[in-house]
Amino acid sequence: MNTEIADSTLRMLASIDPGPFFVLSLIPYLIFLYWAQKVPSIPRISLWGFRLTLLFVLMTILFAIIAGQVYKEELTKVDTLHGAAEAFLTLSDALIVLGFIQVKNKQVVNNS
Repeated sequence: MNTEIADSTLRMLASIDPGPFFVLSLIPYLIFLYWAQKVPSIPRISLWGFRLTLLFVLMTILFAIIAGQVYKEELTKVDTLHGAAEAFLTLSDALIVLGFIQVKNKQVVNNS
């Protein structure tokens, strides 16, 4: 009986379109970006990395559309487009890390 409930629950969850959830997830991220630009302790380079994450999302959507229309495949199956989309994520992540590394390196070590 429990496996039947679990199976029907999984089938129901699998039938839900994730698109609206994806769009809704952008709202808290935009709120975070608004807050982050007002916080002076977040490095500007890192802030640009956080902003570029939105570019990654946009490029992923565009490349997914291209993969579907041109190649009739999902983005994950078109290596060139998938790699190009992931390059935007790598760039944004690198800027986030670089900004916080620079802040860490500027901190004064107080060994007493």
